[in-house]
Amino acid sequence: MFLDLLIRRNPRFVEAAMALHQQGQIPASAYVLDLDAVERNARTFKTEADRHGLTAFAMTKQVGRHSGFCQAVMRGGIDHAVAVDMPCAVACARAGMKVGHLGHLVQVPRREADFAAAKLMPDYWTAFSDVKAREAADAAVKAGREQALMARIQTPSDIFYRGHEGGFDAKDIVAVSDRMDALEGARFAGITTFPALLFDPETRKVVPTHNLATLSRAAEALAAAGRSGIEINAPGTTSSAVLSALAEAGATQVEPGNGLHGTTPLHAVKDLPEEPAVLYLTEISHNHGGKAFCFGGGFYIDPVFPEYQVRALVSGTPTTDSGALRDVEIPDYSAIDYYAMIDAESPPGDTVVFGFRGQAFVTRALVVGIRGVTGGSPEVTSIENGFGDSVDWPGTYSQ
Repeated sequence: MFLDLLIRRNPRFVEAAMALHQQGQIPASAYVLDLDAVERNARTFKTEADRHGLTAFAMTKQVGRHSGFCQAVMRGGIDHAVAVDMPCAVACARAGMKVGHLGHLVQVPRREADFAAAKLMPDYWTAFSDVKAREAADAAVKAGREQALMARIQTPSDIFYRGHEGGFDAKDIVAVSDRMDALEGARFAGITTFPALLFDPETRKVVPTHNLATLSRAAEALAAAGRSGIEINAPGTTSSAVLSALAEAGATQVEPGNGLHGTTPLHAVKDLPEEPAVLYLTEISHNHGGKAFCFGGGFYIDPVFPEYQVRALVSGTPTTDSGALRDVEIPDYSAIDYYAMIDAESPPGDTVVFGFRGQAFVTRALVVGIRGVTGGSPEVTSIENGFGDSVDWPGTYSQ
């Protein structure tokens, strides 16, 4: 879905990645990042967020918490991260980003709370329950600090991806805020949900969910109870194009992820300020039955669109020519993606480039940063795994 966008808006990146792969500098099955474009995207987003008085926390999971990505985002002006889980928080902190928001979407495990409070020191920590709020508060006491807590709220009409459910009943938010304030080591800071916005394939627009209305009503209840300065965290399908709508709805915090590399659903149907800055690269392994099999390992295609024909650029030399486009069959989710099947034979070793909305952190693919595309001298900065750890590729062996 995003390959046409890459070819049209960032062809030099595509060709640079293919050239570096052919030179033996990029492994097969790798998410590749244009760090120059990421930096520009972050700067664009930060400028627009500042214009609306919004605080931006960067989500890094989609590109495997890559240290170069984190640093490019920081150069663009966003120096805090939202951590989807503890490994995400650790990777971002190691890369130099401050942890702005922890505990949402994934709560902090009990035995890791002390480490989170003392070492990661998040600005905001989301709790789904009184039990998790107390764990955060107790850990903050041990660390000698006060922790700002966010309450994840919900109503029966709110939308959650299956497995994401949880949170306080929104109608009880005033009592919840009082209970959080009563905890030693903590204070109530605000409310959050996910997703606040979603892409509608029929209208091809980003629209507010019921969750966003839940946040607004809860904020009104808190204001009526005399609370001011409440943070309203409203993530979901976040690009610079939606910030005015979020600000009008009362949001104070936004959390760009795919927006920082130009792969929100809206980017696929409309040219937004952010440039496409990520691709998935692999190579031909072998041919069988009239098809070319390319190495897999990173084929988690985030299902934000109805099923569509996946295509790839296949070539032994750098190109964005439409004549190199081929249809591809991706293995079903019930199968391990050892390979994908291309509808034409091709020599082993040829480069294969995909453009899709990925989630690198749930795959076994590596993540590669490239700098210098803009200046015409692209080079690989680092090769890392999905936890932001540097990888010695193609590997070392000793006995």
